[in-house]
Amino acid sequence: MTDQHVPTGPHELELEMLDLRPALEAVLMVADQPLDHLTLAQAVGHPPVDVEQALGELAEEYTAQGRGFELRNIAGGWRFFTREEFAGAVERFILDGQQARLTQAALETMAVVAYRQPISRSRISAIRGVNVDGVVRTLVTRGLIEEDGVDGESGAILYRTTSYFLERMGLGSLDELPDIAGHLPELEDMEDEALPGAPDLPAPDDGSLGLSEEQDEVDAVADDATPTDDVGLPDEDDARG
Repeated sequence: MTDQHVPTGPHELELEMLDLRPALEAVLMVADQPLDHLTLAQAVGHPPVDVEQALGELAEEYTAQGRGFELRNIAGGWRFFTREEFAGAVERFILDGQQARLTQAALETMAVVAYRQPISRSRISAIRGVNVDGVVRTLVTRGLIEEDGVDGESGAILYRTTSYFLERMGLGSLDELPDIAGHLPELEDMEDEALPGAPDLPAPDDGSLGLSEEQDEVDAVADDATPTDDVGLPDEDDARG
């Protein structure tokens, strides 16, 4: 161990007794974006030079052992990825989940997107009154909604329905949707200020990213175990619809 200064954070924890490699694996397991060795050093409480060396050793070890995942240094940081040769197993696992029936929470969220697209997650949350991060991820994974650029003012990711949504609904276009839009509040009537801490992530975020507790229990395969934004809303148990 070197004498190099260990970075500290505003809420420093006693991490000196933790083994370096397991601590790195634990942090990387929940990361939703590549993390550089300095950020990881602050998290695990070890000198950056030791962390950088350990990351390289872990990556080589996973490859030598033929693990189903690998540790890559990409975009200036480190992150776990599934190994390419096992992509077929991952694909089957996700597609099998797409056959499960959507819960009431997912149907309600999809309806809001369909009638108010393009729309951000914070707007959907304002209309439904609950945190919708997990359900939005589910709908994106199933191919029913997709990203549609970003809001020019807030930078929030916008969502719209897909052609697969029309196919599954038996519609030729969105014009064929039942006329219930009048029962939904207009977007200009919804203010993000009413949702403390509710801004969506900017465009580079791939979604996910504490865990959203609005979780479709029959579609858990679609929800990756990564943190999502906490918009300060009451969470909803999908099992109760």
